[in-house]
Amino acid sequence: MEPSPATHRRAGTVALLTVLWLLAALVLLGWTFAIGIQGWADQHGSGGADPAGASRRGSWVLLALYLTAAGGPVVIAVVAFAGRLVRTGAVYLALALLLGAFGMPFGEAAARDLVPPPPVPSGPGGCQEHSGGDTRCPGG
Repeated sequence: MEPSPATHRRAGTVALLTVLWLLAALVLLGWTFAIGIQGWADQHGSGGADPAGASRRGSWVLLALYLTAAGGPVVIAVVAFAGRLVRTGAVYLALALLLGAFGMPFGEAAARDLVPPPPVPSGPGGCQEHSGGDTRCPGG
């Protein structure tokens, strides 16, 4: 018994989404590599570029790569389940869980790098007594 044209259409949609997902992941992976090479060149050259800017860009791309790698199979699984391709949906859902668990430390580190650190508390604002009974205050 040959599959119906609707089944071919659903399988074609899943295949197209898979190709798009892989292309997006490869583009983001290449972008991450390019940012790393640019940062390396700035560090070893006399470019004088801002290393924090390159680190921030790298963190954004790494976070996007993690979300694409783990989120793409989820979208494909939903489309497969909606198209009644249950085994295909289960495979993509398992792949999403595997990639999500594997990439979680990388995604967490990238997200942590994007959150600015809390401001450093300034020195004491008032007079403080020092050992020996000295109570000199700044300004008088």
